[in-house]
Amino acid sequence: MIMLDINDREFKKISELVYSRFGINLTEKKKALVRGRLNKLIVNLGFTSFSQYFDYVQEDKSGQRLLDMVDKISTNHSYFFRESDHFSYLTDSVLPAICHNNDRRPDNKLRIWCAGCANGQEAYTLAMVVNEFFTRNNSSLQPAILATDISISALETAVAGHYTEEGLSGIPAELKRRYFDMEKDGSATAKKELKDLILFKRLNFMNDSFPFKNRFDVVFCRNVMIYFDNVTKETLVNKFHRYMLDTSWLFIGHSETLGRNNSNFKYIKPSTYLRVGANG
Repeated sequence: MIMLDINDREFKKISELVYSRFGINLTEKKKALVRGRLNKLIVNLGFTSFSQYFDYVQEDKSGQRLLDMVDKISTNHSYFFRESDHFSYLTDSVLPAICHNNDRRPDNKLRIWCAGCANGQEAYTLAMVVNEFFTRNNSSLQPAILATDISISALETAVAGHYTEEGLSGIPAELKRRYFDMEKDGSATAKKELKDLILFKRLNFMNDSFPFKNRFDVVFCRNVMIYFDNVTKETLVNKFHRYMLDTSWLFIGHSETLGRNNSNFKYIKPSTYLRVGANG
């Protein structure tokens, strides 16, 4: 396979395009990553330079070539029960609080948004944790999980719900038996009852508004904002606030922070926040 060089001008054009359309901040440190992830695609298309490929992407009025490009660049690594203390806090504190205040709820739905769901592991983890809680507590609430991502290929994997034996390693054995159909090679596919709790949709965080009819009780956006600069991150967090209920919780990655001076969210503990302020 030929390895094409990418010069500073070419990298600048690609990084500015990705930033303007998707908010992903490709710093100079990401130059080798961009080169490595796009090289095979560019060569297979018959181009001999990144400039030719950039023009090819720009010429496509449908935007599909741009989606293909960001699909290659974006990182979709995740695993089941990642940063597991979040799920413990959800079970021990958040869900009981929601059930306790359920009398003010206009319908019977508990809405969770998994924002940046990658290949689906986080969404399926949430589905298992929430379903286990409601099964034990006989709650009348019906969980509904929206899982969104920018990557089409990641969403296809998530919808299929099929994972290798290694990919399933973070799931406790009892939950694996209960919620997955096992194959002889150790791989498994999420059962229909688990899939039915989740709606997977493509969403670009850079959209001015999101097509949501209802607000959320809980938002998980973990290890996503590390790819954004401060301006983009602040804008996104304000959007989260707009689409969350007056009393609701935001979980972000352990390596991320909103800063303790954020007026829209109250710091609970590292990477866990309570929404403040009433919706208009």
